[in-house]
Amino acid sequence: MKGKSYLFAGGVTLALAATLGLSVSVTQADPKKPPKVPVLQVDTSFPKPLPNSHSPLTSPQYKDLKSSATGDYMPWVTGEVAGTCVDSQDHVFTVNRGNLVNPEGTAATTPPTPILPLTAVPSPTVIEFDSAGNVVNAWNVTGTQAQIHGCFVDYQDNVWIAGNGDGIVEKWSHDGKTKLLQIGTKGVCDNPPANTCGNSGANPLANMSHTLLNEPANVWVDPGPDPVTGQRGSVYIADGYGNHRVVVFSATGTYLRQWGGVAGTVNNPQTDFRDKFAAGDGGHPHCVVGGNDGMIYSCDRGDDRIQVWDKVGNLQRVINVLPGTGVTLGIGGHPGLGTAGSAWDLRFTNDPDQTYFFEVDGGNEILHTMDRVLGAIVSNLGQPGHEPGQFTFLHSNTVDSKGNVYTGETINGRRIQKFVHVECNNGNGQGNGNGNCS
Repeated sequence: MKGKSYLFAGGVTLALAATLGLSVSVTQADPKKPPKVPVLQVDTSFPKPLPNSHSPLTSPQYKDLKSSATGDYMPWVTGEVAGTCVDSQDHVFTVNRGNLVNPEGTAATTPPTPILPLTAVPSPTVIEFDSAGNVVNAWNVTGTQAQIHGCFVDYQDNVWIAGNGDGIVEKWSHDGKTKLLQIGTKGVCDNPPANTCGNSGANPLANMSHTLLNEPANVWVDPGPDPVTGQRGSVYIADGYGNHRVVVFSATGTYLRQWGGVAGTVNNPQTDFRDKFAAGDGGHPHCVVGGNDGMIYSCDRGDDRIQVWDKVGNLQRVINVLPGTGVTLGIGGHPGLGTAGSAWDLRFTNDPDQTYFFEVDGGNEILHTMDRVLGAIVSNLGQPGHEPGQFTFLHSNTVDSKGNVYTGETINGRRIQKFVHVECNNGNGQGNGNGNCS
C-alpha cells in the first residue's frame, strides 16, 4: 500500500534571531538570489518492511528463529537508531544499538535463552537501504563498539562509526566485511590515571591524549587536503561524551591537533566560554561537520550552540539554536529546561553555497532549517510524537544528493524517517544540474 505524504513548511522570521540573540555575523557575501527555504515532505513508504530471521543477512545466533505462537519467521527489529549517513549512490546507512526490549529482545544471548515468548529478533547493527527503502545489505559490529553512535560515509565510500560508550572510532569497508582502521583502544579511555570511560569534565589530565579517545560521538572525514599536512582524508572526531574536544587525526590514524576544552557555567551561548564545550556528560561536542566554506561546525549540545572553526581550531563565530533548552538561560533570563540541549547534529543543503543546514534539536523534538550565514532559524519541522513527521528522541540526520533528509531516533523512537525535498535548491524551479529537482 502506498504511504501517505505529509507536507511540512513553517516560516520563522529573522525577528526570532534577534529575540534569541542568534548570531548574524557572516563569513561570505549574501547571494543575490538565494535558494528557497527547503520544503520537506515525509515519505511514509520509507523504509520498506525489514527482513525476518530467515534472511541470509540475519546474525547467526538469530537465524531462522520462529514465533512459538504463529510458527512464522520472526521479523527484524532495530534498537535505537543512533546514526544516519549516506553514500555516493544515495544509499542510506543506519547504525542501531540492537538494544531491544522484552519481549522483542529476549533472544539476546548466544545460544538464545528466551525469558518470554519471542516476537522479534535484533536486526544487524548496520543496515544499508536503497533510496526506495529496501534493505540491500546489513552487517553487525555489535561487540566491537559499546553504545554505537554516529556514522559517516567518506569520499571513498568507506563507513566510519563512533561509539559513545567506549573509546574507539572505526573505519569499515563499504560492505562491512573488512575493518580498515581503528582509532583509540577499546575499553581504555583518555581519562587518566585509571583510563576509565566516562565524563572527564572534572579531570584536568584528560582531553589531551594523542592515542586515546573517550566516548566519541561522531566523525567527519575531509575529502580535501589538510591545511597543515596537505594530505587528504583527515579525520575530525567529536570526542564529546567523555571528553570535551574536537580532535583531528591523519588518514592513517596519526594525531594531528585538537581544540576545545571544558566550559564553566554558560548562561549566554554567545559570550560565555565560546571556545569550550559543556562540562557535563551527554555529547559535548555531539557532532562535527565540515562545510564547503572550509569551516568545521561542532554541536555543543548542552550549551544550545553551534561553534564554527577553521580547520586548525580558531573559533570564527557561534550560532545559537534555542537557548534555554539545555543549561543556558532562556528568553528573559529564565533558567534552562535542563534537557540534553538543542544542538545535536546538522547537515547542509546541497546547493553549492550550502545556503541552509538542517539542525537536529532533540531537546525540543524539532528539525530546524537554519540560514548558514545568518545563523537564523527559517523553518521548523516536527513535534514530539510517534506519527509520521513527529519525533521521539530525534538524534541524527543526513542528506542525499537530491536534497532528501533522513532522520534517526533513539530512545523510544528507534526508527529512520525520510523527508523528500520538494523545492529546487536554486529557487527558480529549474534545478541547478545537481539532481535537486524531480
